[in-house]
Amino acid sequence: MFALLKSLWAYRGFVASSIRNEFAARFARSRLGGLWMIIHPLAQVAIYALILSNVLAARLPGIDNRYAYAQYLMAGILAWTLFAEIVSRCLGLFIEQGALMKKMRFPRITLPVIVVGSSLLNNLFLLLALVLVFALLGRPPHLLLAWLLPLTFACLVLALGIGLILGILNVFMRDVGQVVPIILQMWFWFTPIIYPLNVIPEAFRGLLALNPMFPIVAAYQDVLVYGRMPDAIALLWVTMAGLALMAVGLFMFRRAAPEMVDAL
Repeated sequence: MFALLKSLWAYRGFVASSIRNEFAARFARSRLGGLWMIIHPLAQVAIYALILSNVLAARLPGIDNRYAYAQYLMAGILAWTLFAEIVSRCLGLFIEQGALMKKMRFPRITLPVIVVGSSLLNNLFLLLALVLVFALLGRPPHLLLAWLLPLTFACLVLALGIGLILGILNVFMRDVGQVVPIILQMWFWFTPIIYPLNVIPEAFRGLLALNPMFPIVAAYQDVLVYGRMPDAIALLWVTMAGLALMAVGLFMFRRAAPEMVDAL
C-alpha cells in the first residue's frame, strides 16, 4: 500500500495534467463546454419530475413544498451520478488504456485515480449547480452541507472498490462489461431515488439492507432535502464496506497487473 501511495505522489503531476486534459478534451469544440455536465442530470430530473411529481410529491413525508419532489430527485441523482460514473468508467478503464499500458512505463494505479479525480470534478460542478437551484427554490445553503464531505467519501470508496474489482475481472472475462450496465440500471431502480421510501410495502423494506447505496442516497436526501442529520452509523458501515472492497480491489490489481498487460 505504501509503495502505491509513493508512486502516486511521484506521478502527481501526471495525474493532475491527465484530469485537466481529459476535462478539456471532453468538451472541445462545444459551445456550452462543461455546462453539459450539469445539463444532462438536470434534464433527467426535469423529465422524472414532470412525469411523476403529481403522483409522488404528496407522499414525501414532512415536506410542504411544491418543489419537494424535484429537490428529492436532485439529491438522489447527485449521489447516484458519482457512484455510477466511477463504476462505469473503471469497468472499461484497463481495456481502453491497454495500448498506453503496453507502450509506457508508469504506475498503473494512476489510471483509476484519474477517473476518480475527473468524476469528483464533474460531481463538484453538479453540486454547485444544485445548491444554486435549491437556493432559488427557497432552500438556501446551511451548515449541514458540511456532511457532504463524508458522504462523498463514502460514495467514492464504495464505487472505487466495486469499479476496481469489476474493471480487473472485465479484462479477463469480457462478459462482465456487458452484464454490469444492466445490473447498474436495476440497482438504480432498487434504490429510493425516483420514489420515496414510504411507497415500498413494509414486507419488502428489509431488502434495502442489501443495498449499500441506500444509506448514502438517504443521507444525501436527509441533508439536502430534509435539512437533518443523516444516519451516521449506517454511513460508517457502508464506508467500512467500501474500504474493504477497495482493499480487495487493490490486492487484485497488484496481483493481476502484469497479466493484464499480456491479456490486453
